[in-house]
Amino acid sequence: DQALAGDALLVGAGMKAVVQRRYGPPEMLEYTDVGRPVVGDGDVLVSVRAASVHPGDYFVMTGVPSIVRLAFGLRRPRHPIPGRDLAGVVEAVGAAVTDLQPGDEVFGWSTAGTLAQYASVPADQLVRKPERLTMEQAATVPTSGITALQALRDIAHVQPGHTVLVTGASGGVGTFAVQIAKLLDAEVTGVCSTRNVELVRALGAAHVIDYTRTDFTQAGRRYDVILDNVEAQPLQAVRNALTPTGTLIPNSGRGGRWVGPLGRFVKARVRSLVTRQTLKPFTSVQKRQDLRTLAGWLEAGELTPVIDRTYRLSAAADALRYVGAGHTRGKVVVTV
Repeated sequence: DQALAGDALLVGAGMKAVVQRRYGPPEMLEYTDVGRPVVGDGDVLVSVRAASVHPGDYFVMTGVPSIVRLAFGLRRPRHPIPGRDLAGVVEAVGAAVTDLQPGDEVFGWSTAGTLAQYASVPADQLVRKPERLTMEQAATVPTSGITALQALRDIAHVQPGHTVLVTGASGGVGTFAVQIAKLLDAEVTGVCSTRNVELVRALGAAHVIDYTRTDFTQAGRRYDVILDNVEAQPLQAVRNALTPTGTLIPNSGRGGRWVGPLGRFVKARVRSLVTRQTLKPFTSVQKRQDLRTLAGWLEAGELTPVIDRTYRLSAAADALRYVGAGHTRGKVVVTV
């Protein structure tokens, strides 16, 4: 058997997985046989039932913008199996794991890849799946849900009565952000395309702006918080839609080939030094307690995942291609 570079997986036996040997387009992905991952003392072997993919997975796959390679491998991906979010059933636990056992239904994240039949996951990156959710729904939550929660609660400090505008309100982070802002008792405005207006309204937005008809930066209204998931408008124009002491969180943007959205993030930081407005880009940090917070809302029916399309594991390349094209309606899920 031939070992895959950068990982302990072996080609030829054990499980099916999607494997990436070098950076490039979805055509670079292989659906093949590999060995099951090794389970350490603090790890859990999960039989993956569903995994979601998002723009970050696409950037890591292509290696563009180039800055992503500093974190994920300079010449090729450090972990050959793509994917981060998953839901599934515990198959086995390491010797030090006491709060999970075989048969538990869980969801969470793994940096070692989730587009496979099995994944080895540190126990503190998993939470029991809410009973009311399907595996597909649960798999959509970890990255996008935690990003939306931390942006609104921890970075913007949204309070009851705040006015919050979410661009890309029908996307992966956006659909969670609209609902979470409402759960925080804010007055929510969502920005989306014509075909998604009713969806965003159904998620709880008090106001919905169709960007094909109205430019929110020219509409005359100002907001306490803007979560910008799109970067469709110049930074200064978006600032004009903030209150004098409002908070802007730039959360996306492809930017240039080399540094991606980093240039816009740096510009936002610099401008924060000379204005009472807060321009605060951030990188979410996945935390088990935040996933538990989301699980509580999900179990209570106060938060609902939105799924655009599902693909089989063998068609994961098509799933990533679809995400890379933009304009997803909620999340894209790969079933295993």
